[in-house]
Amino acid sequence: MSRPEPTVSRPVVAPTSPSASLLPAFSLALLTGALSTGAVHAQTGSSGSTAQQLSPIQVHGDAIDGYQAVEASSPKFTAPLLDTPRSVIVVPEALMKDRGATSLQDVLRTTPGITFGAGEGGTPVGDRPFIRGYESSTDILVDGMRDFARTSHETFNLESVEVLKGPSSAYSGRGSTGGSINLVTKTPKQQNFVEIGAGIGTDDNYRTTADANWAFTDSTSFRLNLLRMGGDVPGRDHVEIDRWGVAPSLAFGMGTPTRVTLSYSHIENDDMPDLGMPFSNAARPGRSTPIRVDRDLFYGRKNVDYRNNTSDTSTARIEHDLNDVFTVRNSTRYVKTLNDYLMTRPSFDNCTAASVGPCATEGPGLQFTRDARARWRQSEAILNQTDIFGEFATGRIRHSVTAGFEISKETLYSKSVTGFPGRDTDSFYSPNPNRNYASNIQRGPKTNDGNIKSRAIYVFDTVKFSEQWEANAGLRYDNYRVTNNTDDRTDNLWNYQLGLVYKPLPNGSIYASYGTSSNPVGENLGQAGGADGPAGGAAIRDLGPEKSRSIELGTKWDVMNDRLSLTAAVFETKKTDARTFDPITGDVTLDGNNRVRGVEFGASGAITPRWNVWGGYSYLDPEVTSYRGGASAATDYSGKQIKFIAKQSVSLWTTYALTPAFTVGGGPTYVGKRFANDANTLELPSSWRYDAMAKYQVNKQFGLQLNVNNISNERIYDASHVGLFALMAPGRSAMLTATYRYE
Repeated sequence: MSRPEPTVSRPVVAPTSPSASLLPAFSLALLTGALSTGAVHAQTGSSGSTAQQLSPIQVHGDAIDGYQAVEASSPKFTAPLLDTPRSVIVVPEALMKDRGATSLQDVLRTTPGITFGAGEGGTPVGDRPFIRGYESSTDILVDGMRDFARTSHETFNLESVEVLKGPSSAYSGRGSTGGSINLVTKTPKQQNFVEIGAGIGTDDNYRTTADANWAFTDSTSFRLNLLRMGGDVPGRDHVEIDRWGVAPSLAFGMGTPTRVTLSYSHIENDDMPDLGMPFSNAARPGRSTPIRVDRDLFYGRKNVDYRNNTSDTSTARIEHDLNDVFTVRNSTRYVKTLNDYLMTRPSFDNCTAASVGPCATEGPGLQFTRDARARWRQSEAILNQTDIFGEFATGRIRHSVTAGFEISKETLYSKSVTGFPGRDTDSFYSPNPNRNYASNIQRGPKTNDGNIKSRAIYVFDTVKFSEQWEANAGLRYDNYRVTNNTDDRTDNLWNYQLGLVYKPLPNGSIYASYGTSSNPVGENLGQAGGADGPAGGAAIRDLGPEKSRSIELGTKWDVMNDRLSLTAAVFETKKTDARTFDPITGDVTLDGNNRVRGVEFGASGAITPRWNVWGGYSYLDPEVTSYRGGASAATDYSGKQIKFIAKQSVSLWTTYALTPAFTVGGGPTYVGKRFANDANTLELPSSWRYDAMAKYQVNKQFGLQLNVNNISNERIYDASHVGLFALMAPGRSAMLTATYRYE
């Protein structure tokens, strides 16, 4: 349901007759009947008696208070987080600001249970998170609507980042095996304020932001967020950031039964791309980790490589209160993105196991290969989503229900890119990125590579039987069609979510839940090519969807006078009919199976009014239970650990207000080792990272904040592309930010 105001009263009406169906919300007829009566007028029960109005439900507080979130933003979550039988991590704006997080990757890098994958060509660069062992790059939502393209997301216009864990196709549609990520954007408020931030840091870094809100009338407001950022990536020579963004939004009818919000955002990244360092040396097959070398070394082409990533999003949202109980909301969005880049892929593929000379040892003569990876990829998507949500009662049973439908069309375009430099070799220990290269980049005509059309209908209901027992159920149907203009495939996907909640005390819950997801062919819209994209040819026609299901047992408690939320969960996710690839025949089949078992703990909120804390621990056991690469059985990875996934990760961040004006904070983040290939012969080492912050509020309007991240300058590998190269996370950095706020 929609985010509550500080106090919201919702009358609930029930007939006096005790007889009632346990799942009436799944009947559209009953829902229509409830709407037509408004669920607030007197009704006649089976015994002929009239209805009585129950005591109003009181909801106090905001959806997010400091580090603690009590509700998710989407109406599909039909209960507060305390009573939601799923693991949900919320990273609020206050935490992002305190940690100095400027991108979604910064946010997720310190979120337990999430690791990263790398793109290089067929898999475009951009945010590529893995949640609970499964890729979620196409499971990123913005305000509850799918963000289709591979892009790099910013934080300057975000109120929070919500991570829903476990198979969740019932909530977000196709995919979502490990979970989904929802970015909640800033919206106009009924108050006037201007906040300007200006930061300067090491490595020539700077960042300026502006957040201004003007309330023209009691019901009309305009908000504008601006961003400009630049500098070098800490610990990486020649790698530069050049980013800017603008996000205006206009709201009408605030505080009235009909509300309209119009919003737009443009984010542009013009960076020097960096694929890190070459990783696997075939001449030394016994080596399983990257060769230790000066972390600043740049293996690209300084005067040739480039990346332009732009994203334009326009949204119109209309919300109308049908009566005191039900609200209908319609959202329409148009998204257009461009990923245009030429980057260097560094690798040791000039070496073979039989090589001698510069490949035979790791001495000064060791060489690597530069190879170009170029792409021009544009995507367009139009989406429409309608939700109707509210609360009512049947007999003694209360319901919080959401029903809706959505339609969408995604189209992918590309251009051929030619004229870039060919392969060359250079010294691994002293690469020269300033070589003169003959290049004349040219792009061919724009072609339509395919599209995805989707139609879906869904319903969710939280059924409250008593003060101690609740059930949650959700069902979604997707009609999904993918085409590459020469071949197509249609799948009808049914997914559901079931949960049971027991509340031994008002501030605690114990739950069990079961959820499913479906991964149809082509869901990545060409991001990975082959069987996983519209260019897959016969694979589109012949391959059915992968299926996943998960069971989770957990508990949630709000303690310290309800200021601190504690969570714990144990779970198992199984994927069947997983795609496998035969490197000899080229066949793609559905002969794989894998599963992830794990346990997670989390904490968010305040221990005392001065002491905030946010963190968690995740243990995953990700196993490929069956993988035989096609008819030739050329590859068998059965029993191996799923690549790119760390078994253990932990993050803790805490702040303490020493005085009303002076606050200090900090904490560690640990990511365990990950395998970079299916055979589990190459690994990225584990790492510890330590961050710290201090801020001083000079007066009501002006404050200073100092962030120092990766204090020990730890060598951290963010990701690898199947062992060819390893991406380097930023080194030690510091930034001093001055903030002025006027209200």
